[in-house]
Amino acid sequence: MQLHLKVWRQPNPDGPGQFQTYTLAEAHPDMSFLELLDVLNEQLIHQGEDPIEFDHDCREGICGSCGLMINGQAHGGQTETATCQLYLRHFQDGQTLTVEPWRAKAFPVLKDLVVDRTALDRIMVAGGYISAKTGSAPEANAIPIPKAKADKAFDYAACIGCGACVAACPNASAALFTAAKVAHLSLLPQGHPERKARVLAMTDQMATEGFGDCSNHGECQAVCPKGISIDAIARLRREYWMAQF
Repeated sequence: MQLHLKVWRQPNPDGPGQFQTYTLAEAHPDMSFLELLDVLNEQLIHQGEDPIEFDHDCREGICGSCGLMINGQAHGGQTETATCQLYLRHFQDGQTLTVEPWRAKAFPVLKDLVVDRTALDRIMVAGGYISAKTGSAPEANAIPIPKAKADKAFDYAACIGCGACVAACPNASAALFTAAKVAHLSLLPQGHPERKARVLAMTDQMATEGFGDCSNHGECQAVCPKGISIDAIARLRREYWMAQF
């Protein structure tokens, strides 16, 4: 199959960016989107051109570093699918695909499709941890936790920090990311000692980083590759309110 890619090229954080169009004549439907970019880069290197910079690591939908906007949709628009899990069979032969980095004030472009997402790391540093000494693996039944709560905490813990929620939100809010971390620990007894301090510190850091406010548009839930519900944001707001007292 043949595909045309309009790719955002930007040499450095301060340099001007623009779209450049490339044609790949031998794309295969069973290729992942990242494999397509690999093929394109081999083509560019062979032509003596600068390859396209993009982030990736695990290529298994676990690490979250592969985030891209594809035709205006975070991760390409397939339900609960990271960019590295997106296959070309979801596109049409001859289709033109526009590929951009995440667009958010808190995610400055470093080069081409690579953005600086360390703002999310700083939110985690602000409160996404527990102070209890974990030591070796404890006995599974040492701290009884109702299965419903354990399952819900695990659902929130599945967040991979890719930033798709920020990129899709019209306000560039990191509320779903922050809420997933806060909700996960609020459901477990190990997270209770810092419960109030955590939500205050993480929401303050979120604002400091320049993320926008949540206005319940719901795009974050729609593009999350792990299917995290905006119920987490409701829990975040309850935790924030209770922390005031």
